[in-house]
Amino acid sequence: MLRSGKPSPRRVWRCKGCRKDFTVLVGTIFEGTHIPVSKWLLGLFLMNTGKNGVSAHELHRQLGVTLKTAWFMSHRIRYAMGQEPLRSKLVGIVEADETYIGGRRRGTRRGRPSRDSHKVAVMTLVSRDGEARSQVVDRVTGDRLGKVLAEHMEPEAVLMTDEYSAYKKPGQQFAAHHTVNHAQGEYGRGTVTTNTVEGYFSQLKRSIDGTHHHVSRRHLPKYLGEFDYRYSTRKMSDGDRMVETIKRAEGKRLRYSDPSESAVA
Repeated sequence: MLRSGKPSPRRVWRCKGCRKDFTVLVGTIFEGTHIPVSKWLLGLFLMNTGKNGVSAHELHRQLGVTLKTAWFMSHRIRYAMGQEPLRSKLVGIVEADETYIGGRRRGTRRGRPSRDSHKVAVMTLVSRDGEARSQVVDRVTGDRLGKVLAEHMEPEAVLMTDEYSAYKKPGQQFAAHHTVNHAQGEYGRGTVTTNTVEGYFSQLKRSIDGTHHHVSRRHLPKYLGEFDYRYSTRKMSDGDRMVETIKRAEGKRLRYSDPSESAVA
């Protein structure tokens, strides 16, 4: 029987066990797509070289794919950039701070939003060695911040924060805890400063506001993973960073929706 349709340019193998065809893209973020590998590589290059990130509209324009396809490609690439759950903890000097992502409604004051605010709280740890780790937190309390710090920092690490009281008790579990008093205009005292993590927040907010304009609470962790990765690999060349992202693409698969959720629905 003659085959109909356009033949695939990808080489296909057949599994002797299940008798199903597969390609080398199986088990990677590229699995299950009909997008040419050349466009995947160009998308990877754009997202690894753009300091402020790349919007789905820009990928749609540059790659010549639909906006929906560009959006899903960008999220698959962000998924590859994200760190694995099991990883070594931060050592040395670590700066920690929190910020809020989201617009400010008219008539509301600046500063810490109320509990029912539409803003999303983000906590970031930046090691003086160069690695950044960000996480969405539901509430900015001492218990919640303490759990994040314990999860990502070794006990012998030195913690640097501002004067926010929620850090006082969690800071006792580390070798030392130093603070700067922003309320009194103090932003640095020798090596005691949080300027590094605040610089990270500055770049993050400029990129979200200028490139993506809006990021939903649901997808914000993927964007944080992307900016953490780009910051942590900033000393790499663009080519080396792209190669590292391709290596991380193996063993990861991101779907439009979770099959279990589809079954329930």
